[in-house]
Amino acid sequence: MKEITILGSTGSIGKNTLEVVSQLNGQFKVVGLSAQNNIELLTEQVEKFHPKWVAIADDAKGEQFRKQFKGSLEEIFIGSEAVTKLAGKKVDLIVIALVGSAGMLPTFEAIKTGNDIALANKEVLVIAGKEVMAKAKERNIKIFPLDSEHCSIFQSIDKEKKEAIHKVILTASGGPFYNYDENKFSSIKAKDALIHPTWDMGAKITVDSATLMNKGFEVISAKWFFDLDWDKIDVIIHPQSVVHSLVEFVDGTTLAVLSEPDMRITIKHILTYPNRTQGQFKTIDLNEISELTFSKPDEKRFPALRLACSAGRIGGTMPAVLNASNEVAVEVFLKDKISFPQIWQVCESVMKRHSPNLEQELQNILKADHWARIQVGSIIEKL
Repeated sequence: MKEITILGSTGSIGKNTLEVVSQLNGQFKVVGLSAQNNIELLTEQVEKFHPKWVAIADDAKGEQFRKQFKGSLEEIFIGSEAVTKLAGKKVDLIVIALVGSAGMLPTFEAIKTGNDIALANKEVLVIAGKEVMAKAKERNIKIFPLDSEHCSIFQSIDKEKKEAIHKVILTASGGPFYNYDENKFSSIKAKDALIHPTWDMGAKITVDSATLMNKGFEVISAKWFFDLDWDKIDVIIHPQSVVHSLVEFVDGTTLAVLSEPDMRITIKHILTYPNRTQGQFKTIDLNEISELTFSKPDEKRFPALRLACSAGRIGGTMPAVLNASNEVAVEVFLKDKISFPQIWQVCESVMKRHSPNLEQELQNILKADHWARIQVGSIIEKL
């Protein structure tokens, strides 16, 4: 039985991971769980899975939880450093399902501790991909991709030589507004953006999918996950979300991975890798699929994809600046305080102000992240 910790257990990926763990008939023992402030759901998870350690980022909610479980858990971490402390506990596998830059320090701590990682938080590699993968290599740590596109690439190139790969192609649904009248973009509200046509995800990643920023971030993380040249990564719009990626090889062969748009399939593959076991999820029925369509992304209407790819190529602290800008802008959009197009407009403005430090060291990244958040605040105040 392998010991597993799940950071972000009350979020979409965390809940799906726990569901898959329950189906795997005792292959995993959940020893660590973390949440931001949803202690009601966390309490249910603790009572079902009986972990040794729990981390809660919110101080007040954490103290409330501590009163309830004092003496029944080995350790309860509370506060801004709680999740990072939990990531420092040795386990067989740690699932990092935190949202945004919150996953960065726990990832570095997990690597330092010697924990293999299932990484659902693509922003970690956006912000510090070069440094993360270098540290993991030094420590001989395995980092598995826990999102559908990167996991499908992982499956296609698993036993292939790097020089055999001609190109990897990430598919994007296009989100809810891909065929929307561009003249109406400014009238889009948060409630509209949170209705994704194929995937059930958290609020932040759903908005990122609507702007195509998420796909740009996936391009950056694919670069570091698979050690690819930028010119070997492409994006294609595929509204049905059945084909999760394509990999072109130098011999003219293209491999595609198809499945229902269900994150539990991806999670199960990574948890049971290198084996495949009987699943409890719906399989693709080609007789039910009327069409599979593909088209080139419209970067003029959705410039967030271009911004992300540009930040990745520039490198250094620029991706961290873009990520921080996007996190703040999305948060403000979700409160209906800026318009949909202003998300990427604000991000582009901050990028233009930034002179990147090309040394992607942790202290430089943290400094750039902090700087960008201040810049976004000043820009939004003037809108």
